[in-house]
Amino acid sequence: MPGAHSALEYALDLHERLCEPFELGRTYLVLGTVQRRSRKKRSARESLQRALEIFDELGARLWSDRARAELARIGGRAPSEIGLTATEKQVAELIAAGGTYQEVGDALFISPKTVQWNLSKIYRKLGIRSRAQLAAALAADTPRTPQADTSGSDPNPAVPPVPR
Repeated sequence: MPGAHSALEYALDLHERLCEPFELGRTYLVLGTVQRRSRKKRSARESLQRALEIFDELGARLWSDRARAELARIGGRAPSEIGLTATEKQVAELIAAGGTYQEVGDALFISPKTVQWNLSKIYRKLGIRSRAQLAAALAADTPRTPQADTSGSDPNPAVPPVPR
């Protein structure tokens, strides 16, 4: 399969120069499929995600469905924006909000020791050493939401206010 990978990389380069988004998307789809079959999950996920973005932008629904189906075939967990698993993200958010090991454990139905173990993995992954640094790392990763309007009119009534 090394030949297939190099041929597809060459094809990607050509399609990017030709400015033909549909062909570029199809090439990303094929590359992702080949990478998935070669058990290169991260690369496959990235290629297939790019194909999906292109097909969605073009409104090519059937091709988008095909890319989604191929993405679904990839085993393992998709990484979050900052590289944490879903459980680690939950633990990080609750700890950053000021929760104790016991409170976080109760909220997530895990032991305080498991919370502590997850927190040590989170610190290692993010390269931090304190709860303050954790809160800053999460804040940097979270999209900013507009501050509440105190004039009495809610600009977006469909979104409930975030409890603080």
